[in-house]
Amino acid sequence: MILEKTLKAIVWLLPLIFAFAFLVPVIDQGMRAVGLGAPFGISTLLFALILGGTWGLFAQVSGRWI
Repeated sequence: MILEKTLKAIVWLLPLIFAFAFLVPVIDQGMRAVGLGAPFGISTLLFALILGGTWGLFAQVSGRWI
């Protein structure tokens, strides 16, 4: 019973997990590799966290990535 609830919670959170575990590092390292700076003087990591987290939250709520 507990394992089932845990697995359901993990599956329900997969878009956010994917966003923070994969998208954020890819966005951050991609921006650094190309030499792009983040707007408003924030770090590229913070910008990637905001962008990736927003995109993951959108996928979580809407059920789709695009």
